[in-house]
Amino acid sequence: MFAPSRRRVLEAAASASASSTVVTLPGFLVPAFQQTAAAAARRNFSATTTRPSKLGRTPLSIPPGVEITIGEPFIKRDMTQWKQQPKRKITVQGPLGQLEMDIPDFIKIDHDVEARRATLSVANRDEKQQREMWGTENTLSTRRHVEIHGSGPADDLIFSRHTGTTWAYLNRFIMGVSEGHTAVLRLVGIGYRATIDTRPEKEEYPGQQFVCLKLGFSHPVEMGVPEGIKASTPQPTRILLEGINREQVMTFAADIRRWRVPEPYKGKGIFVNGETIKLKQKKIK
Repeated sequence: MFAPSRRRVLEAAASASASSTVVTLPGFLVPAFQQTAAAAARRNFSATTTRPSKLGRTPLSIPPGVEITIGEPFIKRDMTQWKQQPKRKITVQGPLGQLEMDIPDFIKIDHDVEARRATLSVANRDEKQQREMWGTENTLSTRRHVEIHGSGPADDLIFSRHTGTTWAYLNRFIMGVSEGHTAVLRLVGIGYRATIDTRPEKEEYPGQQFVCLKLGFSHPVEMGVPEGIKASTPQPTRILLEGINREQVMTFAADIRRWRVPEPYKGKGIFVNGETIKLKQKKIK
């Protein structure tokens, strides 16, 4: 995006060139005009991307030992919607466990058992709800692009605009039940330590682990590990979380991080995975 003054100059130059009048641009605007002339002619002044995601049409690869089961449609009561939407239950089972998720009934999964692949699509791309959720909006500009440039059938071009949300969830589930998800937390600070203990009197389920943190408070911090997550401390300043559900693992990692959010002056805090922070200079009066 340009500053208002530069935008006005460019608009004046464009309108003048259309009326076959020679206008000389200031020297400091020539490089910017040369770089953005083609983009401005194609989509005016806009910051939105021109490359949609193609995850939705990418086949899901199913590794050996992982099975996907697609259930029958059912009506799930939702208090946030006045109209009940039929859903299907997808079960992903592998060597490390089993995960389930509900998807709308109009999302179709073509499961090829022999090729061990799964392809996602929608039942009817002419319905507004399915277009909005699946990212297959049939815009006039898309149709014109196909008619003018002849890049292929319009349906194929629209199909490439899939958002891939359901694809991403299924891909995480497949990776979780086959390989698992991990999160590494780094404790940076003087005296910051972490240990894994058991508290039989506080257990919410048999064998529950507790993360005990020393973070500079007057008391240690104890947090129960949710069921389905395994915690360990390879080093006193490292916490390793393992589980099959990535959302659950990262949520618990965020709960631990909330006790000492990284601060920008000394660089102390709890960092998740490859998280970094830019240090600031101290304010000296």
